[in-house]
Amino acid sequence: MTADVWLPIPADEIPGLPDPAANGWTYRLWDGGAELPADPADCVFYVVPYMKGSEIAVRPLGGMASVRVVQTLSAGTDHVTPGLGRLAPGVALCNAKGVHEASTAELTLALILASLRGIPGFVEGRQREEWRAGFYPALADRTVLIVGYGSIGAAIEDRLAPFECARVMRVARSARASTRGPVHALTELPELLPEADVVVLSTPLTPDTHHLADAGFLKRLKDGALLVNMARGPVVDTGALLAETATGRITAALDVTDPEPLPAGHPLWHAPGVLISPHVGGSTSAFMPRAKRLIADQLTRFAAGESLRNVVLTTG
Repeated sequence: MTADVWLPIPADEIPGLPDPAANGWTYRLWDGGAELPADPADCVFYVVPYMKGSEIAVRPLGGMASVRVVQTLSAGTDHVTPGLGRLAPGVALCNAKGVHEASTAELTLALILASLRGIPGFVEGRQREEWRAGFYPALADRTVLIVGYGSIGAAIEDRLAPFECARVMRVARSARASTRGPVHALTELPELLPEADVVVLSTPLTPDTHHLADAGFLKRLKDGALLVNMARGPVVDTGALLAETATGRITAALDVTDPEPLPAGHPLWHAPGVLISPHVGGSTSAFMPRAKRLIADQLTRFAAGESLRNVVLTTG
């Protein structure tokens, strides 16, 4: 019987991969194209194509009778979970923790600074030959609330450190201690929101976080607050955000939107005080080397029968 490993990157471009012959494997290249590379029933390790959407990610799962590992190259796994019911029990779903933290945190800081310091307005002013001098908000002396304090949330706080914020507050699903200070439970969020000048969303998309930033959440933000969504589009209720930003009371910076990609003509494109980047938090020059190292390490562990990294859940 053939044992296949499906990769979205050519095997000869990934340093450190285990010898396929020694393990009885065949490396198959599939990056989401219309034609599958081989019979899915022979796949034992499936690396999901990156940023190709849920339909492509789950397409072969129903036929993967032998698969033991599904490895995403994204921090979130919400695009894969709709297809997990098609798999046999005991399949490990692993995410790409360690791949995206630096790039996502970089963009988070860029969006915060651009929004507070008025960079979009300066770009528009240059196009119109307008000198838009004045006083603008600073990140210094502001209180930042990070909602979703996992590895990406911690990386964001690391990069906030030089900016002399007044305080950084942290929220996760449950309360715990961290090296930088207490992490509050999600249930405490209503009391924390009015204290924040900048709220950064970096949560996974789950039933509990779908529309977490709804009308009630947004109304609790102080006047002038900035909402930054680095999570998933549906973590924010788009209709509620449009209603709140229309008043000019709060502003927003969004690397993810709902819907996504944001179609032409959507009101978010022209909402006042809203800065949009096209879901590029992890799509930088840092991605590919780190993704290749993760794939090689996971397959080396798999071949040796060792514990895998970043196991999110096991089916069954």
